[in-house]
Amino acid sequence: MIAFVSGPVAALAPTLAVIEVGGVGMAVQCTPSTIAGLRMGEQARLATSLVVREDSLTLYGFADDDERQVFELLQTASGVGPRVAQAMLGVHTPDALRAAFASGDAKALTAVPGIGPKGAQKLLLELKGKLGAPAPVVGAQRAVASAPAPWTEQLSAALIGLGYASREAEEAVVTVTPQAEAAIAAGGSAPVPQLLRAALQSLNRAR
Repeated sequence: MIAFVSGPVAALAPTLAVIEVGGVGMAVQCTPSTIAGLRMGEQARLATSLVVREDSLTLYGFADDDERQVFELLQTASGVGPRVAQAMLGVHTPDALRAAFASGDAKALTAVPGIGPKGAQKLLLELKGKLGAPAPVVGAQRAVASAPAPWTEQLSAALIGLGYASREAEEAVVTVTPQAEAAIAAGGSAPVPQLLRAALQSLNRAR
């Protein structure tokens, strides 16, 4: 098993990153939020899971080991392959999925493209308790107003690159702005991968 790949980013696409490892370009399938955290030419380390089929070897990449573990656990449910598991992580964080399964939140699962109400109920039955408990939620942080920042352009470009219209991208950026401002107010920077995931959730609900 290839547990992780590490090296400079050689190429990026909406759902694919090529990481140069020892002179070899490793093609890694990633969620848009993971792609948003990568930069061409910069060093990257992705946790990976190798999916072996009769006619293919596909490497899936994740921002951390927790995402990879959840990706693999999701596939223990009948009917869930690597693409569906990755789509679930593209819409929800690992902890959001844990919370959804712990509370029986079928609506959260149907926000994932390809999962309908019946499929969501089936997943809740099969996976409840298997992903573990979500991390405790700390108190909400106070959001403050801020001027437009570079993250907005980066997020908008990522959404347009995924096929959304400019207007849809702009509306999604507005939706996640409070989340970005809260992170900045806490002394950090706007977490583009998490913001992209939240923006995709808002767009999926709107459609």
